[in-house]
Amino acid sequence: MKYDYLIVGAGLFGSTVANLLTKKRKKVLVIDKRNHIAGNIYTKNENNIDIHVYGAHIFHTSDKEIWDYINSFGEFNNYINTPIANFKGRLYNMPFNMNTFTKLWHDVITPDDARRKIEEERLELNGKEPENLEEQAISLVGRTIYETLIKGYTEKQWGKSCNELPSFIIKRLPVRYTFNNNYFNDRYQGIPVNGYTKLIENMLEGIEVRLNVDYLKNKTILDNLASKVIYTGMIDEYYDYKLGTLEYRSLRFDTEYLSYVDNYQGNAVINYTEREIPYTRMIEHKHFNYKETKGTYITREYPVTWQKGMEAYYPVNNDKNNKLYEEYKNLSLNEDKTIFGGRLGMYKYFDMDKTIREAMNLVSKLD
Repeated sequence: MKYDYLIVGAGLFGSTVANLLTKKRKKVLVIDKRNHIAGNIYTKNENNIDIHVYGAHIFHTSDKEIWDYINSFGEFNNYINTPIANFKGRLYNMPFNMNTFTKLWHDVITPDDARRKIEEERLELNGKEPENLEEQAISLVGRTIYETLIKGYTEKQWGKSCNELPSFIIKRLPVRYTFNNNYFNDRYQGIPVNGYTKLIENMLEGIEVRLNVDYLKNKTILDNLASKVIYTGMIDEYYDYKLGTLEYRSLRFDTEYLSYVDNYQGNAVINYTEREIPYTRMIEHKHFNYKETKGTYITREYPVTWQKGMEAYYPVNNDKNNKLYEEYKNLSLNEDKTIFGGRLGMYKYFDMDKTIREAMNLVSKLD
């Protein structure tokens, strides 16, 4: 055996595991079937603008240990996430706050006004236990906010009507009775000054990385290279879907360079919350790490029904899929060589800070 660990996937989880294992003096090989490192947080610099190729990624955490760790690989800026929602040409601040409420309702001026208005609309269900996402949302924030800022966006995201989606998808909705537009409540927030790809490159410094390598197509040969395998791909694909296929949502990104305008929408992220517009949001990349540049890049993000062979972005964690995942998880417990981790290996969506924490937890258990 040449390596102690073969790590399948050079995204944030796999790269963190590789970095931490190397610090424990383990010999590590990282492979990825893509032609680049950094997974879905991959950024590329074009015309002096860092493009978030697979959608917007803003690092945020309240965990100082995680913040200090990630900052050891590169400087972060002071970007604050303040997305805007566009509904039929009218713009609203997100998350729901006093800026949102005063624009939705002409008679709302104070926090007490907003509370009364929302409470009035929440009474629509008259104490009925919500049976679907639509009823759950109305029970939390009322019909006006639901129909303006939740309904269309959610239906596009999941590819189903809100009255067909289970209520547990929306357990709570953030409502602020202040004029604070910062989307996150976390203490630390920002984006790498030199992009995420450079950050991951620094994390993998001194570690052997092989790209354009499909693990499942070369499993026997690759397994023989290491004592242990840490697999960050889809757990059901690893087992050739023999227990059934887990459900995912995918995305399509339409990116274009606009040479004729230096500032297209004035904000990094604008959500389009009406169902009739097919994309969920538009990203203008230069606003994540603003530099004075000529031209700008914009990306429209389209939710897509996942099919085998497509990139899986979001696990669909309903009861049916969670039950199937548990069956795969039980199967994986019989593995003596392979360990599953990350968003796809654990069939769970993680924010970036939680991804790092999961990687730290895993490495702490490894010899």
